[in-house]
Amino acid sequence: MQYIPECPSAPHRETTPSTSPSRQVGEFLVTAFSDGTLPASLSLLSGIDAAEAGAIQRIAGIAEPGNIHINCYLVQGRGRTILVDAGTGGLNGAGGLLVANLGAAGIGPDDVDTVLLTHCHPDHIGGLLNTRGQPVFKRAELYLHPLEAGYWRDDEKMKGAGERGQRNFALARRTLAACAPDVRFFDGSEIAPGINPVWLPGHTPGHTGFRIDSDEERLLIWGDIVHYPHIQFAHPAASIVFDCNPAQAEATRTALLDQVARENTLVAGMHLDQTGFARVRRANDGYHLYR
Repeated sequence: MQYIPECPSAPHRETTPSTSPSRQVGEFLVTAFSDGTLPASLSLLSGIDAAEAGAIQRIAGIAEPGNIHINCYLVQGRGRTILVDAGTGGLNGAGGLLVANLGAAGIGPDDVDTVLLTHCHPDHIGGLLNTRGQPVFKRAELYLHPLEAGYWRDDEKMKGAGERGQRNFALARRTLAACAPDVRFFDGSEIAPGINPVWLPGHTPGHTGFRIDSDEERLLIWGDIVHYPHIQFAHPAASIVFDCNPAQAEATRTALLDQVARENTLVAGMHLDQTGFARVRRANDGYHLYR
């Protein structure tokens, strides 16, 4: 299992939070663009008592404790405009705000030259196609882990999935087929100078984060390491029903939380919240999110 390599802590220049908060990481400007929220329930969690999970959310000041926020990230620098994940595209009436929020910042779909996918769940790939089934970011190359494509193209896995899972498989296959000419696979090398994929399996087989290193500064965009950050930081053993391999997801989460806390690494996650960025500290038997 591969994690981000050990390296000494380095300071980050942090901008004032806004509607689309940004962090300057060396030569790269990284902006969190909200796609909206996904209605959900704390009953999706296992490994923690529901009452305790709800109490953690209330103490954190979360008014709608079951909802899951959806972030996507735009990385600009060194002549590149890279989007990490594409949100839901409004599937089933959830999210779908990414393109409008990008537009409000002066970024059109044709400005994006690369789309990096953490994995192929609907709230990450739903925004890749428009209502006619055509690519939204039609000038962009699309990158994902080969294990991810293999999983969603596996007929036996699809046959064994439930009704919701069947829909997810159909969406992933439809999306990969529509984008096929522009699909590329990670091979372990840099995607662009200073940007490396980090395999973080468990949530899905090819679940991938992206490490950005520039001018002795760094950021890890870690995808779906957590869905309910306050809960899963305090209780890393808490898993969500969307995990393909809960035990592996827990092992990945626990190891990664320990590393980013030890190194004081700035992290970004698709389900952190609208602030988009955080750091991690050890607290009691778990961890604590702070800004």
